[in-house]
Amino acid sequence: MASSSQALRTVLQLVLAIIIVGLAYLLYVSITEPYEAVERRKEVTQLTRDRMSQVRAALGVYQRANGRYPSSLDSLVLYVRTDSVVSASADSLFGEGFMADSLSFSPRTGTMFEYTLNDTGRVAIYLLKDPNSEDRIGALIPDITLLNAASWE
Repeated sequence: MASSSQALRTVLQLVLAIIIVGLAYLLYVSITEPYEAVERRKEVTQLTRDRMSQVRAALGVYQRANGRYPSSLDSLVLYVRTDSVVSASADSLFGEGFMADSLSFSPRTGTMFEYTLNDTGRVAIYLLKDPNSEDRIGALIPDITLLNAASWE
């Protein structure tokens, strides 16, 4: 009689230990998953802003070489790919591992950045915008102080 009571007690302790480990795991996952999601969002936001800064640098190189801004991001990508000076110094201009073909696309979703050029005033100005966030560089109003100004800086 005493041995069956002891066996029942051992089985009950084992079941409770398994339940405790399972609940501890669920608690761990419920704490770390939201944190990892926030960290991933921050990482993607930084990647997007870095890519937009690369576009800004490429726009500056294009403007200095041609005296004007390109009419589209496709024109800018074509220029960056085909210009020998830019191609030779791409790593120093844009960072290690730069790929010109991905220049106009947001790392956040893979959609193309929105680029609008306003060259009707005395000062040509552009607006580069990530369609999936509030991040932008420049503005459409002809104000030289907004040229190349990023919303996050």
